[in-house]
Amino acid sequence: MTDADDPMTRRRATWAAAERTLAPSLPTISARLSRLATARPGGVDLDRTVDVYAGGIVAELEQRTAGLLGHEDAAFFPTGTMAQQVALRCWAERTGSRVVASHPLAHLEVHERAAYAVVSGLRAVHPTREPRTATAAEVRALDEPFGTLMLELPMREPGFVLPQWEELAETVAAAREREAVVHVDGARLWECTTHFGRGLAEIAGLADSVYVSYYKSLGGLSGAALAGPAGFVDEARAWRHRYGGLLFQQWPAALAALEGLQLELPRLPSYVAHARVVAEALREGFAAAGVPFFRVHPGVPHTHQFQVWLPYGAEALMDAGTALAEETGTCLFRVWTEPGDPPGLSMTEVTVTEPGLAWTAADVAAEAAALIGRVAGADPAMSVP
Repeated sequence: MTDADDPMTRRRATWAAAERTLAPSLPTISARLSRLATARPGGVDLDRTVDVYAGGIVAELEQRTAGLLGHEDAAFFPTGTMAQQVALRCWAERTGSRVVASHPLAHLEVHERAAYAVVSGLRAVHPTREPRTATAAEVRALDEPFGTLMLELPMREPGFVLPQWEELAETVAAAREREAVVHVDGARLWECTTHFGRGLAEIAGLADSVYVSYYKSLGGLSGAALAGPAGFVDEARAWRHRYGGLLFQQWPAALAALEGLQLELPRLPSYVAHARVVAEALREGFAAAGVPFFRVHPGVPHTHQFQVWLPYGAEALMDAGTALAEETGTCLFRVWTEPGDPPGLSMTEVTVTEPGLAWTAADVAAEAAALIGRVAGADPAMSVP
Protein backbone atom coordinates (compact mmCIF):
# COMPACT_ATOMS: atom_id res chain seq x y z
CA MET A 1 0.00 0.00 0.00
CA THR A 2 1.38 3.41 -0.97
CA ASP A 3 1.16 6.51 1.20
CA ALA A 4 -1.59 7.79 -1.05
CA ASP A 5 -3.68 4.68 -0.25
CA ASP A 6 -3.13 4.89 3.50
CA PRO A 7 -6.31 6.11 5.25
CA MET A 8 -4.39 8.07 7.86
CA THR A 9 -2.30 9.82 5.21
CA ARG A 10 -5.49 10.91 3.43
CA ARG A 11 -7.02 12.03 6.69
CA ARG A 12 -4.00 14.10 7.65
CA ALA A 13 -4.04 15.78 4.25
CA THR A 14 -7.71 16.67 4.73
CA TRP A 15 -7.15 17.99 8.25
CA ALA A 16 -4.17 20.06 7.10
CA ALA A 17 -6.26 21.61 4.32
CA ALA A 18 -9.11 22.58 6.66
CA GLU A 19 -9.76 26.31 6.88
CA ARG A 20 -10.85 26.24 10.55
CA THR A 21 -9.14 24.21 13.29
CA LEU A 22 -8.71 24.44 17.05
CA ALA A 23 -4.97 23.82 16.75
CA PRO A 24 -2.68 24.40 13.76
CA SER A 25 -1.55 21.57 11.52
CA LEU A 26 2.11 20.86 10.98
CA PRO A 27 3.51 23.38 8.48
CA THR A 28 5.13 22.50 5.20
CA ILE A 29 8.92 22.47 5.03
CA SER A 30 8.98 25.57 2.85
CA ALA A 31 6.68 27.49 5.21
CA ARG A 32 8.77 26.61 8.25
CA LEU A 33 12.02 27.55 6.48
CA SER A 34 10.54 30.86 5.45
CA ARG A 35 9.42 31.57 9.00
CA LEU A 36 12.88 30.78 10.38
CA ALA A 37 14.53 32.98 7.78
CA THR A 38 12.50 36.00 8.89
CA ALA A 39 12.48 35.33 12.64
CA ARG A 40 14.03 37.95 14.92
CA PRO A 41 13.25 36.67 18.42
CA GLY A 42 14.85 38.84 21.02
CA GLY A 43 16.68 40.77 18.33
CA VAL A 44 18.78 37.79 17.23
CA ASP A 45 21.16 38.75 14.44
CA LEU A 46 20.69 36.21 11.65
CA ASP A 47 23.91 37.37 9.99
CA ARG A 48 25.98 36.10 12.88
CA THR A 49 28.00 32.88 12.71
CA VAL A 50 26.11 29.65 13.34
CA ASP A 51 26.59 27.82 16.63
CA VAL A 52 29.25 25.14 16.98
CA TYR A 53 28.80 22.47 19.66
CA ALA A 54 26.24 24.38 21.74
CA GLY A 55 27.85 27.83 21.62
CA GLY A 56 26.40 31.03 20.20
CA ILE A 57 22.63 31.09 19.88
CA VAL A 58 22.30 27.82 21.80
CA ALA A 59 24.10 29.32 24.78
CA GLU A 60 21.82 32.37 24.58
CA LEU A 61 18.79 30.08 24.67
CA GLU A 62 20.18 28.26 27.70
CA GLN A 63 20.70 31.53 29.58
CA ARG A 64 17.23 32.81 28.70
CA THR A 65 15.65 29.55 29.83
CA ALA A 66 17.54 29.46 33.13
CA GLY A 67 16.38 33.00 33.83
CA LEU A 68 12.73 32.22 33.07
CA LEU A 69 12.80 29.15 35.31
CA GLY A 70 14.68 30.86 38.14
CA HIS A 71 17.56 28.36 38.13
CA GLU A 72 21.30 29.00 38.02
CA ASP A 73 21.93 27.35 34.67
CA ALA A 74 20.33 25.30 31.90
CA ALA A 75 21.65 22.96 29.21
CA PHE A 76 20.10 22.42 25.79
CA PHE A 77 19.33 18.82 24.81
CA PRO A 78 18.19 17.51 21.41
CA THR A 79 15.39 15.50 23.07
CA GLY A 80 13.47 15.58 26.31
CA THR A 81 14.00 11.86 26.83
CA MET A 82 17.76 12.41 26.88
CA ALA A 83 17.45 15.37 29.24
CA GLN A 84 15.26 13.35 31.59
CA GLN A 85 17.59 10.34 31.64
CA VAL A 86 20.65 12.49 32.25
CA ALA A 87 18.92 14.32 35.10
CA LEU A 88 17.98 11.11 36.87
CA ARG A 89 21.43 9.64 36.35
CA CYS A 90 23.15 12.72 37.75
CA TRP A 91 20.89 12.79 40.80
CA ALA A 92 21.46 9.07 41.40
CA GLU A 93 25.20 9.67 41.52
CA ARG A 94 24.82 12.70 43.80
CA THR A 95 22.37 11.10 46.25
CA GLY A 96 23.91 7.66 46.21
CA SER A 97 20.49 6.11 45.52
CA ARG A 98 19.45 4.49 42.25
CA VAL A 99 15.78 4.46 43.27
CA VAL A 100 13.39 6.95 41.63
CA ALA A 101 9.91 7.54 43.03
CA SER A 102 7.66 8.18 40.02
CA HIS A 103 4.18 7.53 38.68
CA PRO A 104 3.38 4.50 36.50
CA LEU A 105 1.58 6.82 34.05
CA ALA A 106 4.47 9.29 33.81
CA HIS A 107 6.27 9.93 30.53
CA LEU A 108 9.28 8.28 32.15
CA GLU A 109 7.39 4.97 32.28
CA VAL A 110 5.10 5.14 29.26
CA HIS A 111 7.09 6.84 26.49
CA GLU A 112 10.81 6.35 27.19
CA ARG A 113 11.14 2.56 26.74
CA ALA A 114 12.31 2.08 30.33
CA ALA A 115 15.53 3.94 29.53
CA TYR A 116 16.07 4.86 33.18
CA ALA A 117 16.41 1.13 33.96
CA VAL A 118 17.96 -0.19 30.75
CA VAL A 119 20.55 2.55 30.20
CA SER A 120 21.30 3.78 33.71
CA GLY A 121 20.35 0.84 35.91
CA LEU A 122 17.86 2.83 37.97
CA ARG A 123 14.78 1.39 39.65
CA ALA A 124 11.34 2.94 40.07
CA VAL A 125 8.95 2.80 42.99
CA HIS A 126 5.43 4.22 42.89
CA PRO A 127 3.94 6.25 45.76
CA THR A 128 0.54 6.02 44.06
CA ARG A 129 -1.21 4.53 41.05
CA GLU A 130 -4.12 6.95 41.16
CA PRO A 131 -4.43 9.11 37.99
CA ARG A 132 -2.95 12.19 39.66
CA THR A 133 0.22 13.50 41.28
CA ALA A 134 1.28 11.70 44.47
CA THR A 135 0.22 13.37 47.70
CA ALA A 136 2.50 14.28 50.59
CA ALA A 137 0.98 11.48 52.68
CA GLU A 138 1.73 8.93 49.95
CA VAL A 139 5.32 10.11 49.64
CA ARG A 140 5.79 9.88 53.40
CA ALA A 141 4.21 6.41 53.49
CA LEU A 142 6.40 4.91 50.74
CA ASP A 143 7.88 1.83 52.40
CA GLU A 144 11.40 2.02 50.98
CA PRO A 145 14.01 4.75 50.57
CA PHE A 146 14.46 6.67 47.32
CA GLY A 147 16.90 9.30 46.15
CA THR A 148 14.78 11.26 43.65
CA LEU A 149 11.07 12.09 43.46
CA MET A 150 10.09 12.73 39.86
CA LEU A 151 6.90 14.72 39.25
CA GLU A 152 5.33 15.25 35.81
CA LEU A 153 3.60 18.64 35.56
CA PRO A 154 1.08 18.39 34.04
CA MET A 155 0.49 14.62 33.82
CA ARG A 156 -0.49 13.92 30.23
CA GLU A 157 -1.86 10.37 30.39
CA PRO A 158 -4.58 11.09 33.01
CA GLY A 159 -5.70 14.19 31.07
CA PHE A 160 -3.07 16.94 31.47
CA VAL A 161 -3.91 17.19 35.15
CA LEU A 162 -2.22 19.23 37.89
CA PRO A 163 -2.46 19.27 41.68
CA GLN A 164 -3.37 22.40 43.61
CA TRP A 165 -0.42 24.62 44.50
CA GLU A 166 -0.58 23.85 48.20
CA GLU A 167 -0.73 20.11 47.47
CA LEU A 168 2.32 20.34 45.22
CA ALA A 169 4.32 22.29 47.79
CA GLU A 170 3.43 19.74 50.48
CA THR A 171 4.47 16.83 48.25
CA VAL A 172 7.83 18.47 47.57
CA ALA A 173 8.31 19.11 51.28
CA ALA A 174 7.52 15.45 52.02
CA ALA A 175 10.24 14.34 49.59
CA ARG A 176 12.73 16.62 51.31
CA GLU A 177 11.74 15.11 54.65
CA ARG A 178 12.79 11.78 53.12
CA GLU A 179 16.16 13.39 52.18
CA ALA A 180 15.33 13.07 48.48
CA VAL A 181 15.77 15.57 45.67
CA VAL A 182 12.89 16.58 43.41
CA HIS A 183 13.05 16.53 39.61
CA VAL A 184 10.16 17.88 37.56
CA ASP A 185 9.29 16.57 34.12
CA GLY A 186 8.02 19.95 33.00
CA ALA A 187 7.80 19.33 29.28
CA ARG A 188 4.57 21.35 29.36
CA LEU A 189 5.40 23.43 32.43
CA TRP A 190 4.99 26.59 30.33
CA GLU A 191 1.19 26.26 30.41
CA CYS A 192 0.83 25.65 34.17
CA THR A 193 0.95 29.25 35.39
CA THR A 194 -2.79 29.89 35.04
CA HIS A 195 -3.81 26.87 37.11
CA PHE A 196 -1.26 27.48 39.85
CA GLY A 197 -1.62 31.26 39.86
CA ARG A 198 2.18 31.47 40.08
CA GLY A 199 4.99 32.53 37.76
CA LEU A 200 7.30 30.07 36.03
CA ALA A 201 10.24 30.78 38.32
CA GLU A 202 8.19 30.13 41.45
CA ILE A 203 6.80 26.88 40.08
CA ALA A 204 10.14 25.59 38.79
CA GLY A 205 11.83 26.84 41.94
CA LEU A 206 10.08 24.18 44.02
CA ALA A 207 12.27 21.54 42.34
CA ASP A 208 15.97 20.83 42.41
CA SER A 209 15.90 20.39 38.63
CA VAL A 210 13.36 20.74 35.85
CA TYR A 211 13.21 19.70 32.22
CA VAL A 212 11.18 21.73 29.71
CA SER A 213 10.35 21.12 26.06
CA TYR A 214 10.62 23.72 23.32
CA TYR A 215 8.24 22.10 20.84
CA LYS A 216 5.45 21.20 23.26
CA SER A 217 3.38 24.31 23.99
CA LEU A 218 5.87 26.69 22.33
CA GLY A 219 5.74 25.42 18.74
CA GLY A 220 9.49 24.93 18.36
CA LEU A 221 11.12 22.49 15.98
CA SER A 222 12.59 20.20 18.63
CA GLY A 223 14.81 20.25 21.67
CA ALA A 224 14.58 20.62 25.42
CA ALA A 225 16.45 22.11 28.35
CA LEU A 226 17.49 20.81 31.74
CA ALA A 227 17.74 23.50 34.40
CA GLY A 228 19.13 23.38 37.91
CA PRO A 229 22.15 24.30 40.04
CA ALA A 230 25.25 25.28 38.07
CA GLY A 231 27.33 22.31 39.21
CA PHE A 232 24.53 19.88 38.42
CA VAL A 233 24.08 21.34 34.93
CA ASP A 234 27.84 21.08 34.31
CA GLU A 235 27.61 17.36 35.08
CA ALA A 236 24.57 17.10 32.83
CA ARG A 237 26.55 18.64 29.96
CA ALA A 238 29.24 15.99 30.40
CA TRP A 239 26.62 13.23 30.22
CA ARG A 240 24.95 14.95 27.28
CA HIS A 241 28.23 14.51 25.39
CA ARG A 242 28.49 10.86 26.44
CA TYR A 243 24.91 10.20 25.33
CA GLY A 244 25.62 11.69 21.89
CA GLY A 245 23.61 14.84 22.45
CA LEU A 246 26.31 17.43 21.74
CA LEU A 247 25.41 18.14 18.12
CA PHE A 248 27.64 20.14 15.79
CA GLN A 249 24.95 22.71 14.92
CA GLN A 250 21.53 23.21 16.46
CA TRP A 251 20.72 26.78 15.44
CA PRO A 252 17.39 26.00 13.70
CA ALA A 253 15.99 24.39 16.86
CA ALA A 254 17.45 27.15 19.06
CA LEU A 255 16.07 29.92 16.85
CA ALA A 256 12.61 28.33 16.77
CA ALA A 257 12.72 27.90 20.56
CA LEU A 258 13.60 31.56 21.10
CA GLU A 259 10.76 32.50 18.78
CA GLY A 260 8.40 30.32 20.83
CA LEU A 261 9.51 31.93 24.08
CA GLN A 262 8.88 35.37 22.63
CA LEU A 263 5.62 34.77 20.77
CA GLU A 264 3.84 31.70 22.17
CA LEU A 265 4.75 31.83 25.85
CA PRO A 266 2.83 35.10 26.48
CA ARG A 267 -0.21 33.68 24.66
CA LEU A 268 -0.52 30.47 26.67
CA PRO A 269 -2.75 31.96 29.41
CA SER A 270 -5.27 33.00 26.76
CA TYR A 271 -5.20 29.48 25.31
CA VAL A 272 -5.86 28.00 28.75
CA ALA A 273 -8.76 30.38 29.35
CA HIS A 274 -10.32 29.56 25.99
CA ALA A 275 -9.81 25.82 26.49
CA ARG A 276 -12.23 26.11 29.39
CA VAL A 277 -14.79 27.77 27.09
CA VAL A 278 -14.28 25.02 24.49
CA ALA A 279 -14.65 22.24 27.08
CA GLU A 280 -17.97 23.60 28.34
CA ALA A 281 -19.24 24.10 24.78
CA LEU A 282 -18.35 20.50 23.90
CA ARG A 283 -20.40 19.25 26.84
CA GLU A 284 -23.34 21.33 25.66
CA GLY A 285 -23.00 20.09 22.08
CA PHE A 286 -22.77 16.42 23.07
CA ALA A 287 -25.70 16.72 25.46
CA ALA A 288 -27.84 18.42 22.81
CA ALA A 289 -27.00 15.64 20.35
CA GLY A 290 -28.17 13.00 22.81
CA VAL A 291 -24.88 11.13 23.17
CA PRO A 292 -25.52 8.12 25.48
CA PHE A 293 -22.21 8.73 27.29
CA PHE A 294 -19.41 11.24 26.99
CA ARG A 295 -16.71 12.72 29.13
CA VAL A 296 -14.71 15.94 28.87
CA HIS A 297 -11.78 15.57 31.25
CA PRO A 298 -10.86 17.47 33.33
CA GLY A 299 -14.25 19.17 33.57
CA VAL A 300 -12.43 22.48 33.84
CA PRO A 301 -9.14 22.02 31.94
CA HIS A 302 -6.00 22.66 33.97
CA THR A 303 -4.03 23.66 30.86
CA HIS A 304 -4.88 24.36 27.21
CA GLN A 305 -5.10 20.59 26.61
CA PHE A 306 -7.68 18.07 27.79
CA GLN A 307 -9.33 14.77 26.87
CA VAL A 308 -12.65 13.94 25.21
CA TRP A 309 -14.19 10.45 25.48
CA LEU A 310 -17.04 9.24 23.23
CA PRO A 311 -18.87 5.87 22.85
CA TYR A 312 -17.94 5.27 19.21
CA GLY A 313 -15.10 3.50 17.43
CA ALA A 314 -11.98 5.49 16.65
CA GLU A 315 -12.17 4.74 12.92
CA ALA A 316 -15.82 5.77 12.77
CA LEU A 317 -15.05 9.05 14.53
CA MET A 318 -12.10 9.83 12.25
CA ASP A 319 -14.09 8.93 9.14
CA ALA A 320 -16.96 11.19 10.22
CA GLY A 321 -14.65 14.05 11.16
CA THR A 322 -12.73 13.77 7.90
CA ALA A 323 -15.93 13.78 5.85
CA LEU A 324 -17.11 16.92 7.63
CA ALA A 325 -13.73 18.59 7.09
CA GLU A 326 -13.94 17.81 3.37
CA GLU A 327 -17.48 19.20 3.13
CA THR A 328 -17.24 22.24 5.39
CA GLY A 329 -13.52 23.03 5.67
CA THR A 330 -13.81 22.79 9.47
CA CYS A 331 -11.83 20.34 11.61
CA LEU A 332 -12.83 20.00 15.26
CA PHE A 333 -11.00 16.78 16.22
CA ARG A 334 -8.27 14.73 14.57
CA VAL A 335 -6.77 11.50 15.85
CA TRP A 336 -8.89 9.20 18.04
CA THR A 337 -7.65 6.11 19.87
CA GLU A 338 -9.34 3.25 21.72
CA PRO A 339 -7.40 2.84 24.98
CA GLY A 340 -9.47 -0.21 25.91
CA ASP A 341 -10.12 0.87 29.49
CA PRO A 342 -13.01 1.24 29.74
CA PRO A 343 -13.87 -0.80 26.62
CA GLY A 344 -16.09 0.56 23.88
CA LEU A 345 -14.85 4.14 24.21
CA SER A 346 -12.56 6.31 22.10
CA MET A 347 -10.44 9.20 23.31
CA THR A 348 -8.88 12.24 21.70
CA GLU A 349 -6.66 14.96 23.11
CA VAL A 350 -7.83 18.51 22.43
CA THR A 351 -5.30 21.33 22.18
CA VAL A 352 -6.51 24.93 21.96
CA THR A 353 -4.03 27.37 20.43
CA GLU A 354 -4.13 30.55 18.33
CA PRO A 355 -6.58 29.25 15.66
CA GLY A 356 -8.95 28.08 18.37
CA LEU A 357 -9.38 31.56 19.81
CA ALA A 358 -11.57 32.41 16.82
CA TRP A 359 -14.08 29.71 17.77
CA THR A 360 -17.08 30.85 19.82
CA ALA A 361 -18.82 28.53 22.24
CA ALA A 362 -21.71 28.30 19.77
CA ASP A 363 -19.29 27.27 16.98
CA VAL A 364 -17.85 24.49 19.11
CA ALA A 365 -21.22 23.17 20.26
CA ALA A 366 -22.56 23.13 16.70
CA GLU A 367 -19.55 21.24 15.33
CA ALA A 368 -19.69 18.73 18.17
CA ALA A 369 -23.36 18.07 17.46
CA ALA A 370 -22.65 17.74 13.72
CA LEU A 371 -19.95 15.15 14.38
CA ILE A 372 -22.25 13.10 16.60
CA GLY A 373 -25.00 13.27 14.03
CA ARG A 374 -22.65 12.06 11.32
CA VAL A 375 -21.03 9.21 13.23
CA ALA A 376 -24.24 7.96 14.85
CA GLY A 377 -26.13 8.20 11.56
CA ALA A 378 -23.44 6.32 9.67
CA ASP A 379 -23.58 3.28 11.96
CA PRO A 380 -25.88 3.41 15.00
CA ALA A 381 -24.46 0.06 16.13
CA MET A 382 -21.19 1.79 16.89
CA SER A 383 -22.70 3.50 19.92
CA VAL A 384 -22.79 2.00 23.39
CA PRO A 385 -26.38 1.68 24.70
